[in-house]
Amino acid sequence: MSDLPPDPAVTLLGDGPAPAMEGEWPDRQVLRVARPELHALAVTAPRGRVLILAGGGYARLMYDKEGMEVARWLARAGLEPHLLLHRLPGQPDGAGGTWPADVALQDGLAALAHLDALEPLPLFILGLSSGGHLAGVLACHAPQAAGALIGYAPLNANHRDHKFPPGKPDYPPAEKQDFYDAWPVGLAAHPHGVPRVPLFLAYALGDRSVPVQHLTRLLETAAAEGLDADAHVFGRAPHGFALRDRSGSHADWPQLALAWMDRRLACG
Repeated sequence: MSDLPPDPAVTLLGDGPAPAMEGEWPDRQVLRVARPELHALAVTAPRGRVLILAGGGYARLMYDKEGMEVARWLARAGLEPHLLLHRLPGQPDGAGGTWPADVALQDGLAALAHLDALEPLPLFILGLSSGGHLAGVLACHAPQAAGALIGYAPLNANHRDHKFPPGKPDYPPAEKQDFYDAWPVGLAAHPHGVPRVPLFLAYALGDRSVPVQHLTRLLETAAAEGLDADAHVFGRAPHGFALRDRSGSHADWPQLALAWMDRRLACG
């Protein structure tokens, strides 16, 4: 994916200076966000719409690797992609304070409201790494969504009462840890954080950054509560495999994901 993607159409979801980006394609990263934005690629006669949430540990956003590359892949499949550049908890807010713990959720809800006002299309929510956590949280607020796709995301085992491995230190800044504590995704003991939409999940068995227990805990809840969840665990995959790493069985996950979305769209 070395060719430069087309410039996206930008929708402003707030006021303030443009997000601060560093690097060059295909490795651009967004370091600070004062003004949330949606970056969309045009698709002729789209059959669905996708809200994309890039990872970066709630400290930055992997704009190309987990954002624009994913957007191009979806656009080629006839799905209209909208990449959210959201504010980051605990970062300076430009007014002497810091963004609150739920600021990414606020921006995600604004994005959902904007997309809901467009021409009606089935909506998927797709997030990778920390973006997958946010995708799970937003799925709890969008019961009408066609489904949520979550890859190698820290869903619940960063919560201070449910950490894996046990004794793992809290994540700085405090606002980031507070967001994980407020929204552990997929734990029956925290029903407000259990998504009630169909789920597609892709994880790496040996991932040390995001242990597979994040997934297995959600699956325990899914089995107990009859949730619709398709889960894929890849034995040799690294953390952050996204669309680039093609060295193992996880290279098949994009095809599996598209087939899953096709089935969801066929269900109406």
